[in-house]
Amino acid sequence: MEIMQIVGLGIVATVLSLVVKEKRPDFAFMISALAGIAIFLYILGPIGKVITLLQRLAFDAHVNLIFLETVLKIIGIAYIAEFGAQITRDAGEGSIAAKIELGGKILILILSIPIIQSVIETILRLLPA
Repeated sequence: MEIMQIVGLGIVATVLSLVVKEKRPDFAFMISALAGIAIFLYILGPIGKVITLLQRLAFDAHVNLIFLETVLKIIGIAYIAEFGAQITRDAGEGSIAAKIELGGKILILILSIPIIQSVIETILRLLPA
């Protein structure tokens, strides 16, 4: 199971980081960051399979692929912003982490405008004149 490998890597990195932290805090942060990046890269494969499946389902259901692509971009921004914010918090920079999260939220809002517009137009078409 993939989760066992992810948790195992996380535990090993945590123990290494704790052992090294007393003498070399900069190395401890690097261990933590590298573990996070390794886990992120490890899950890209399964994420790719999910995206392919969703694209096939959207195509079969005759859903406009632009909407699916937009939703996938929004999800990607959310995960990447969270990942970056957590690494930044681990480095002790909470204010920068908050700015990363704010930037992610603003980008999500910008990307969601066409979907919101389409939903509103659809609702207006359904309402009697």
